[in-house]
Amino acid sequence: MSEPLKPLDITPTLLLRAYAAGVFPMAQSADSEEIFWVDPKRRGILPLDGLHVPRSLRKRIRREDYRVSVDLAFEDVLDGCAGRDETWINPEIRDLYGTLHRLGYASSVEVWMDGALAGGLYGVRLGSAFFGESMFSREADASKIALVWLVARLNAGGFTLLDTQFVTGHLRRLGATEVSRARYHQLLERSLAQPADFYSLADDASPETVLQLSTQRS
Repeated sequence: MSEPLKPLDITPTLLLRAYAAGVFPMAQSADSEEIFWVDPKRRGILPLDGLHVPRSLRKRIRREDYRVSVDLAFEDVLDGCAGRDETWINPEIRDLYGTLHRLGYASSVEVWMDGALAGGLYGVRLGSAFFGESMFSREADASKIALVWLVARLNAGGFTLLDTQFVTGHLRRLGATEVSRARYHQLLERSLAQPADFYSLADDASPETVLQLSTQRS
């Protein structure tokens, strides 16, 4: 981590430049008034041709007792991700990503069950890179469903990099891995130079289409 910055020192433009340079912000807690730039020595990525969808999750997705949307409830997804006992999302970070969303650089994937927001994820888009920031679940498998839909969307739109920042046990079971800082910067540079379309996947794409796109192999 670098020296802490005062929140007022960070603007949306600076935040986008940071992502393009391979770093991202974090706060120590929801109550922290300081924000750090982070550039891990080992970076988490989920190869877009390497998502592992267990059989039980495939069956869950095919049940269709849920609805998936994109950019419909970005602020609510932010709140869901921040609503934990331990979080790195303080009010200043929340405001910054809300602004990036309004500017068209940040997106969310929402999963709805019984008419309520059950889970989701959000991240930042630059070129053909998607920087996954956080995810949450209020119902079983909701964040996993959101991740499968995200990977399908990224593959459909020609994205080349899904940055997970770090690798948790949960993400590793789904195919996430670590690369060196140097390797990550190589991947990032290539991805920033290539355009992609986040909205090429039809909103009413079937589960079978999504599963096929999310597990395609190069």
